[in-house]
Amino acid sequence: MFKLDDQFDENDLAAAVLHAERNYVIQTDDYLSINVYTNRGERIIDPNKELQQNMTTQRRIEEDFTYLVQKDGTVKLPIIGQVKIDSLTLNQAESQLEIAYNTFYKDSFVKLGYVNKRVIVLGAMGGQLIPLLNENMTLIEVLALAGGLEMGAKSQNIKVIRGTLSKPEVFQIDLSTISGMQKTMLSMEPGDIIYIEPWRRPWLESTKDIAPLLSLLSSTLALILVLQNL
Repeated sequence: MFKLDDQFDENDLAAAVLHAERNYVIQTDDYLSINVYTNRGERIIDPNKELQQNMTTQRRIEEDFTYLVQKDGTVKLPIIGQVKIDSLTLNQAESQLEIAYNTFYKDSFVKLGYVNKRVIVLGAMGGQLIPLLNENMTLIEVLALAGGLEMGAKSQNIKVIRGTLSKPEVFQIDLSTISGMQKTMLSMEPGDIIYIEPWRRPWLESTKDIAPLLSLLSSTLALILVLQNL
């Protein structure tokens, strides 16, 4: 993996990094968690340790609820009702919701989080669902969470499939060279499918196919020898 070749260009790598450093935007069918605080989030800091007792119970209550972004791009939230927030980043949506909650609370502080952002890893790594715990996660990070590339995986033939299944966009990734590593700076998007082609070993597969027959044959020969000795 990561061999040098003549196609490597530092400018291309820098451009790929800039492309990766983007924020996810809220989309339909996203599940969001939301926490709302007053006094600009004073309770989160709690410098005098006066509110810690109640915070554990409050967190437990808050974590039980998630909110679905509907097909029209709106989400129904407590008190303020239906709010349109699709195509916004988390930071933009938080600012918008703080304005809405300021009607009911003083100096609102809102924290949003994604609940169901994930990618699918198939092929040599088996079938895995990898949650996107951070924004701007790259292919390298996802592969590391999936357990890394095993000996049976082709590092030069990794495909990232993005978009709808009827009209997918496919990225061919080659991790065997440094120039191929540039494309791993591609920011993973929710719903991406990562396919890692496994190495084919015909002789090993053939051995697995005939293993039951060999086992039966050896058992039969052993039984014949035992009967002859009797």
